[in-house]
Amino acid sequence: MASWLTTILILLPLGGALLVAVAPLTSYWLGSLAALISLIEVGFWITSASKFDFNSPALQFAQNRQWFSDLGVSYHIGQYAFSLWFVGMTVVVMAACTIYGWWAGRERGRAYFALMLFLTGAIVGVFTAQDLLLFYAFFEAMLIPLYILIGVWGGSNRMRATITFVVYTVVGSLLMLAAIVVLGLQQGTFDLTKMGTSSSTWLFLGFVVAFAIKSPLFPLHGWLPITYRESPPEVSAVLSGVVGKAGLYGLLRIVIPTFPTVAHDWRYVLLVLASISLVYGSLLAFRAPDFRGVVLYSSLAQAGLIVLGLFAFNDLGFDGAVLQIVNHALVSAALFLLAGMVERRTSTGEFARLGGMARGRPALATLVMTTGIIALAVPLSTSFAGEFLILAGVFRQGWAWAVIGAAGIVLAAMYMLRAISGVLHQEPGPAVTDAALDLRLGELAVVVPLVLCLLGLSAWPNLVSGHAFGGNRALTQVITPTGGYLTTTLGQSGQWTRYAP
Repeated sequence: MASWLTTILILLPLGGALLVAVAPLTSYWLGSLAALISLIEVGFWITSASKFDFNSPALQFAQNRQWFSDLGVSYHIGQYAFSLWFVGMTVVVMAACTIYGWWAGRERGRAYFALMLFLTGAIVGVFTAQDLLLFYAFFEAMLIPLYILIGVWGGSNRMRATITFVVYTVVGSLLMLAAIVVLGLQQGTFDLTKMGTSSSTWLFLGFVVAFAIKSPLFPLHGWLPITYRESPPEVSAVLSGVVGKAGLYGLLRIVIPTFPTVAHDWRYVLLVLASISLVYGSLLAFRAPDFRGVVLYSSLAQAGLIVLGLFAFNDLGFDGAVLQIVNHALVSAALFLLAGMVERRTSTGEFARLGGMARGRPALATLVMTTGIIALAVPLSTSFAGEFLILAGVFRQGWAWAVIGAAGIVLAAMYMLRAISGVLHQEPGPAVTDAALDLRLGELAVVVPLVLCLLGLSAWPNLVSGHAFGGNRALTQVITPTGGYLTTTLGQSGQWTRYAP
């Protein structure tokens, strides 16, 4: 049974999408069916987490079936410890967003809920695929429902947002496909667990550009503002919370292990781009005129911070990056959903028309305050733990990088406090009426579990950071998950040298 858990996590939502598409039910009952399938998916992930051996760096719950033996293409899936946490954040966020769509009563429910379930299965596939062509198939399958969800259920500018998103992602996908084909033919296999390393700078850049678009990183973030603003709140939560993490996962699982020497040589370029993303995104978030704008630009900043951790190339940086990926998935999903709930009550998210919503709305005020405080990384919060690990890791690459990271964290406190104040405090704006109700039971059922996960991680961040890599050997497992490792030579030449396991 255990070996089938990864396959179940992929096929359950895909099968659920097919069931929703053909079931002769009303939109309300189709939504309830989709919500039930999403919760069952969470249950299967909890089962897989309870059976996972966190002391082992090996691939677990794996299945490998040859598809095209001549090309070395296979259905090879499985989970490493960090993959397990990424799958967990995916199923939790997708369940919350699917239930929100059900509560909000989305029109064309059959198509909507089928697409949300299909998207769940595709994202889980991205985080578990161990064959490059299979990874690409899931990566592209993940984008198709997003195009439709934005184009059909988005705002007034949804077609422009969809086209912008399509153009950016197609360019990145084509570059990645070319890099995958060339790399696979050179290696004689597309299986990541059997593939050796490559020293090709062009192939490295093909993957990096594709993943930088998805993350997103400066200067490839042009699709971000309009897409996040025009998407339904729950789709924005999915884009920021889990879809963007596919790019960061690609850097962690594919780019750094496959191109270790090139990644080492280009690390300063990536650290510079990450630093610009962090500071620039934070400044844009501080200047954003609306609640959603703060959250969307903070996603750019957080992507930069996480890349700082990844290209620190040490255990602290990798552990912090994985923890912060999970943290930000939960935080951004909760904030986007809360922004949607505010917009439903006021028909706007602009701070100039909001304010004073804490009065008579204790549930809304409590959840916005709690999520915002965790997002600004106060001590004892899980975000503080993740960001501290990243800063400690990148400090080893140079104190200047840690200073930039710390400045970004200070800016995060400023823009998040501004957002909290703009929504909850000051005088009530013209869009805030006494008739605007506090959060209803259905809304609480969506957001409270996300906040409880954040509070639980705040009490025990080591649950993720200390169990993201088998035996707590992050550098060893990231560089060569199949068992070897890379380290600097004794002569401190700065070159990566391979050693046997």
